Amino acid sequence: MLKRLLPHPLLSVFLLLIWLLLNNTVAMGHVVLGAGLALLIPFVTVGFWPERVCVQRPWVLLKFVAVVLWDIVVANLNVAALILGSTRKLQPAFMVLELDIRSPLGVSLLANTISLTPGTVSCEVSADRRQLLVHALHVTDVEASIREMKQRYEQPLIEVLREC
Repeated sequence: MLKRLLPHPLLSVFLLLIWLLLNNTVAMGHVVLGAGLALLIPFVTVGFWPERVCVQRPWVLLKFVAVVLWDIVVANLNVAALILGSTRKLQPAFMVLELDIRSPLGVSLLANTISLTPGTVSCEVSADRRQLLVHALHVTDVEASIREMKQRYEQPLIEVLREC
């Protein structure tokens, strides 16, 4: 019964926190409206979630978020330096990332994480979801870049999104 009324409790908590952060207040009106939206949105969108989301290792998830935020800051600085410098030194490349992660949500999160990092963009996921085509603004060692993406982004997502 509770699962039908509250299909994604973590999503509800996250939506409420985001609502309060976006409004920069904890006024009672915003708490009530945010709580209402946080309960309504997952209830209405439950049909769009083909798989059950289970966070198996929340500390790994927190570490993953910290790594991604740090990488975004560092990549912004690197991209700024590359763009402001000589563009002749740029070595753009397409890379094929062989995926170990299998869940559709995991593949989507990985692709979005890569695209969030300045200087890289996820271009295409193969039909069988076993490969991800990534374009990078500047790559000196393709294999090292692939290893880094797998270690920093894919491996933590695999650990966090294990089957329920």
